[in-house]
Amino acid sequence: MIQTNLDLLAKAYAAFNARDIDAVLAVMHPEVAWANGMEGGHVHGHEAVRDYWTRQWKLIDPHVEPKGFGLDESGRMVVAVHQVVRDLDANLIVDQMVQHIYTIEDDLIRRMDIQERSLIA
Repeated sequence: MIQTNLDLLAKAYAAFNARDIDAVLAVMHPEVAWANGMEGGHVHGHEAVRDYWTRQWKLIDPHVEPKGFGLDESGRMVVAVHQVVRDLDANLIVDQMVQHIYTIEDDLIRRMDIQERSLIA
C-alpha cells in the first residue's frame, strides 16, 4: 500500500508541475480538501481545486519537487517538498522546504495540508 501511495503522489507532483490539472484531479477524491497556500484554509472538491490553481498560475509559477516520503503517527503520507515559486517574469519569490501531508482514501487523495515544520528527519 505504501508503494501505491508513493506512485500516486509522484504522478500527482509530475502532473502539477506540467500544469496538467485533469491528471492531478484524476488522483483526487471528488470531495478532496486541498490546502490553499495563497489565502489560507482549504478548497473543497475538484472544481474548487481547478479554480484555485487556475488563479494561482495567473499570478505565480510554482514548482514542487518531492525529496522524501514518510508516515506520521496517524498513518498519513508526509512528503518533504522543495518548493520554488517565481513570479511570471521568472524572479524568485520563495525557495524553501515544506511538508505536504496527505490523507489517502481508496487510492485517492482525500486531503492535503501544508506544514513548514519538518516531520521527516
